[in-house]
Amino acid sequence: MNHDDLAYWSKRAADWAQAYHAGLRDRPVRGQTAPGETAANLPAAPPEAPEPVETIFADFEALVPGAMTHWQHPRFFAYFPSNASPASMLAEQLANAMAAQCMLWQTSPAATEIEQVMVSWLRQALGLSDRFTGTIHDSATTATLSAVLTMRERALGWAGNSEGLAGQPRLRIYASAQTHSSVDKAVRIAGIGQENLVKVATDADFAMDPTALDAAIRADLMAGRVPAGVILCVGATGIGATDPIAACAAVARAHGLYIHVDAAWAGSAMICPEFRDLWEGIETVDSLVFNPHKWLGVQFDCSVQFLADPAPQVRTLGLRPDYLQTLGQAEVTDFNEWTVPLGRRFRALKLWFTLRAYGLEGLRTRIRNHVSWAAEARDAIAALPGIEIVTEPRLSLFTFALNDEAATADLLTRVNDDGRTYLTQTRHEGRLVIRVQVGPFDCTREDVLTIPRVLADLTR
Repeated sequence: MNHDDLAYWSKRAADWAQAYHAGLRDRPVRGQTAPGETAANLPAAPPEAPEPVETIFADFEALVPGAMTHWQHPRFFAYFPSNASPASMLAEQLANAMAAQCMLWQTSPAATEIEQVMVSWLRQALGLSDRFTGTIHDSATTATLSAVLTMRERALGWAGNSEGLAGQPRLRIYASAQTHSSVDKAVRIAGIGQENLVKVATDADFAMDPTALDAAIRADLMAGRVPAGVILCVGATGIGATDPIAACAAVARAHGLYIHVDAAWAGSAMICPEFRDLWEGIETVDSLVFNPHKWLGVQFDCSVQFLADPAPQVRTLGLRPDYLQTLGQAEVTDFNEWTVPLGRRFRALKLWFTLRAYGLEGLRTRIRNHVSWAAEARDAIAALPGIEIVTEPRLSLFTFALNDEAATADLLTRVNDDGRTYLTQTRHEGRLVIRVQVGPFDCTREDVLTIPRVLADLTR
């Protein structure tokens, strides 16, 4: 296959993509396949000779779409969305065509500078002050790991990277039990250890209790441990719980601790001024992450970390051997020094296309619709016999359950086997509950109200 072939097959792929998206409502949302079924249809050994692209494309059409869960389906209400607007897809095609490795300014001048401007655009869109700058990561997991590594080095006086962790004091990180598992992963990878992630007590609204946070920090200080940082959440994955940012940040600052906020999902909603009370006090934190690939229509992967001062993170993660120097230039920004991987994709391009193609007002309208339609779905589900709303909508996320756990699990299985919609579960206060999270980029009110209709059909 050469570039002439690519021109033809790219057009074929674009036609396929258009038909695929046009027909998504006719497909079951979740993959209708059994484990091992796709692999069994593939040859056990690689081909020795080239194969015609026609054959390869035909095999793709026959094997792949029917065995996929369709994340762009307008009735995908599981997990959080991973939206890909048409404008974002177009930008991704162009980025793929250039196939740049954007590790340095000199390897990708436009990519670096567009990233700087896009971070500024998003900062303004979210109502943040110009004390924040930032960078784009692959996912919030990497952003949180970067923040935790910075907490570690800052607390150790920057000795961890040079001397290792052996013989260093025992560090402590504080978060609520509602925080995403990426926090647990970060403290493990950072060498801090799971036992040193302190899950702070929450209040009746499942938000971190600032008094309990202060008590936990003081107890660790008395025991000779070293508090390193606090991780707060806005719109946690399970039920959408949100910590009181201002009050908890005040406690952290009083103890000189670094503060990171995980707003991976809910952060996108802050383009709507009416939702910003959820993160009151955000201006006082050191680090903040949100995922435009969740709710703004920017294709995965695209996670933005804002930093009040990038210097501590760059000091923690930056490494500049001779072969990564930019000779003959004044100091430039090399974003690989702000994150864990050296290699970087041109992620800013899809932000640029998406923000321009829909505008902030167009994106606000989508988010406001999702929040409104989730409330309607909640009321319709609450009216069904035998179903209890367990947690009320937080933005566009709420949960429900039947009285019996086995019946709840069975209902979820039947909903997803039915194929008209797709939901997932979590545990809340030890109880199995079903999550509804409204967020597909192209969903309609009718799509959202499919949820109570399916439940009515299956529980009648």
